[in-house]
Amino acid sequence: MTRLGLVVASFNESVTGPMAERAREAAAEHDAEVVETLSVPGSYDTPLAADRLARRDDVDAVVVVGAIVTGDTDHDRVIADAAAQGLTQVSLDRDTPVLFGVSGPGMSGAEARERLDKGAEAVYAAVEMVDSLA
Repeated sequence: MTRLGLVVASFNESVTGPMAERAREAAAEHDAEVVETLSVPGSYDTPLAADRLARRDDVDAVVVVGAIVTGDTDHDRVIADAAAQGLTQVSLDRDTPVLFGVSGPGMSGAEARERLDKGAEAVYAAVEMVDSLA
């Protein structure tokens, strides 16, 4: 059984809440268990939480869900880039798969709501990664 840590960005909770729920459902469907869930304010804040989970002996992979919607500036791209780079570094530093189930940047709220399966897709990838690296 694959043991997962789940990081959920609270910002845009109307999107990330259902994403997290679908991730949990996907875990159950794929013989995986979410052993711990950490909530953080936003996608930018996910690397530290992912690192904490990746350090644990009972976590085989970490799945991160979030939704980065566009605004009047390019701030969404800055946030997405920083989160992706930070999460990649956690994965490499901890030798633990960290999967990026974050929708955006460049999406409206409506477009983000159309991507609620992003968290489930990240769970599928996490299970596959753990199996591949075993």
